[in-house]
Amino acid sequence: MKKKYKWGILAPGRMSAKFTKGLKLLDNAELYAVGSRDAKRAEEFALEHGFKKHYGSYKELAEDPEVDIIYIASPHTFHYEHTMLCLKNRKAVLCEKVFALNSREVEEMLGEAERQKVFLMEALWPPFQPFYKKADEILKSGLMGNLVHINGYFSFIPPYDPNNRKFNLALGGCSLHDIGIYPVIDALTFLGVPDGVKATAVFGKSKSEESVSAILSYNDGRMATIYSSYRTNVGIGCDLLCEKGNMAVSRGRDMNQRVIVYPHDGEKKEFVYRPDAMGYHWEAEEVMKCLDEGKIESSIVPHSFSRDLISTLDRIRYAAGIVFPGRD
Repeated sequence: MKKKYKWGILAPGRMSAKFTKGLKLLDNAELYAVGSRDAKRAEEFALEHGFKKHYGSYKELAEDPEVDIIYIASPHTFHYEHTMLCLKNRKAVLCEKVFALNSREVEEMLGEAERQKVFLMEALWPPFQPFYKKADEILKSGLMGNLVHINGYFSFIPPYDPNNRKFNLALGGCSLHDIGIYPVIDALTFLGVPDGVKATAVFGKSKSEESVSAILSYNDGRMATIYSSYRTNVGIGCDLLCEKGNMAVSRGRDMNQRVIVYPHDGEKKEFVYRPDAMGYHWEAEEVMKCLDEGKIESSIVPHSFSRDLISTLDRIRYAAGIVFPGRD
């Protein structure tokens, strides 16, 4: 019989609501507590989604002795602070991307997890999804030959609000950390850590980055182009250009996942996946599996990948002139 784990939600909102739908698919996940700076918001979220307890502070949630795992979905600026709070109270943590604002903060978070011997994982969606696994399987099969170039992109046009976390520098606003992280994950997953990074950015009225393009280069001649923006509506996707054909990897706003294979010598093939709860339950499932096995990190999203990810994001930011005042 599986051990049942009591989950806490830190910062209820749209992302937490999506994640909670995933938790409800898992018989070893108990919807236990919600913590918010707004007591009424915590109570409303708990009542709407079926959590047993609710708190008007993050500290109370972290200090509840019954909580086993805390999912953190606060704005990017607070990921470091809230993760450290939970780890120091010896709570297993699944923290939304981007893990923190810079490499220094991520190193401190990982160091604290190791000192406390407590589980910590960055909540990266792609590695758990069937379309991503299918693309990786096809690449490793050799049928497409060597991967030569990646073109990754994610853009949409949100309504402008200088107080919204997308545009507010005080909340870590920038398209790179919010949506550009996905094509960077693609590059790291399929090509590895780049040898060279060049980037340029466009800044908006609030002085936050609203559009960024980057070129990641590898000494063996492979390359990746990265694009994220709040100024265009391109959607979400990644083109994998190989010696013997190409693959288009994407998901729509309806979260349908697609892998389309275009061999140079053969017929087009398409794979479509529609996971329940948009596939968020697989992240939670991995956390609990690791806890069952006594691990403090996942082999699917290991600490080393989070280090490489924030390091690459930092390199893109510095090349493009994206700075968070007081945090860089």
